Amino acid sequence: MTYENTAPRTGLIRRIGPYLAVAAAMIAITIGVMALSTKTGGNVSYDPVDAQRIDGARLTWPILIHLFTALPALAIGAFVLWRKKGDYQHRILGRTYAVLMMVTAIASFWIGRPGTGIGGSGYSFIHAFAVVTLFSIPLGVWTARHGMIDHHQRIMRSVYVGLIVAGAFTLIPGRLLGNLIF
Repeated sequence: MTYENTAPRTGLIRRIGPYLAVAAAMIAITIGVMALSTKTGGNVSYDPVDAQRIDGARLTWPILIHLFTALPALAIGAFVLWRKKGDYQHRILGRTYAVLMMVTAIASFWIGRPGTGIGGSGYSFIHAFAVVTLFSIPLGVWTARHGMIDHHQRIMRSVYVGLIVAGAFTLIPGRLLGNLIF
């Protein structure tokens, strides 16, 4: 009589389980935030009455929150990536950066122009950076707390590169910041 190995594969589950839990939580949060933004009018940066100003967009609360959290995150993130790692200042600045990035990502769901974007939703491909950020920041914190420093560094560097790329896209002429600056 032969018996199959029925022992649970705890090694694999222990390694990927937390990642799957974080992914599921962030997907649920992202869907919730998107649903909330749709229920509350979403895309509030567009005002058809005020269409003559900056291609119909104006500086609304979501845009201001997004801008005033993204700009400090850009500076703090660069400093944290540049300086010594693991000390008290790194942890404090890293937490500040993480909170700023989460607020920036969440505020982005209230920015857009109805009838444009992917399927007329008002959301463009740049909003994908927000979804990735909402997943990556908690995962980066989790990996640091569990001693997976290499993973933590890769995740946080990737989030910072995403911030730079998304910021570069906002400077394209025809977009709100692009029109303000150029």
